[in-house]
Amino acid sequence: MTLGERLKEARKLKGFTQIEAATKLGITNGALSGYERNYRDPDTEMLKKLANLYEVSTEWLLGNNTVNKQFSDKDEKDIAKRVEELRRDLMNAEGLAFDGEPISDEARESLLEAMEFGVRLAKKANKKFIPKKYRDKEE
Repeated sequence: MTLGERLKEARKLKGFTQIEAATKLGITNGALSGYERNYRDPDTEMLKKLANLYEVSTEWLLGNNTVNKQFSDKDEKDIAKRVEELRRDLMNAEGLAFDGEPISDEARESLLEAMEFGVRLAKKANKKFIPKKYRDKEE
């Protein structure tokens, strides 16, 4: 995935339109569109603002799929287990199609990446709203 594709995916997962995100970032809609379409690259400060707004790491935006240190080892194992379940279900799905056409292997992989991103966002959101006394002792 390119930087632009990751920016667009993260924005959509947060539920922002381009106009809403651009307003929050203090830039024009055209500038954000340029980032998402890979016509221009954001500078370091803007990259940080984008990561903060979308609640993702700059490493993820840049395509470095390193382990995000915001999760414990147990969380990482839980995420990996859930993603593997999703992968198995997706690979075994019969008749999986998009717009009336069978889905390609590349599209399946993109879908899995998006699902992993969604699982990570859900895990992060759950951590924010679970009182500390009910969280695992490991954290």
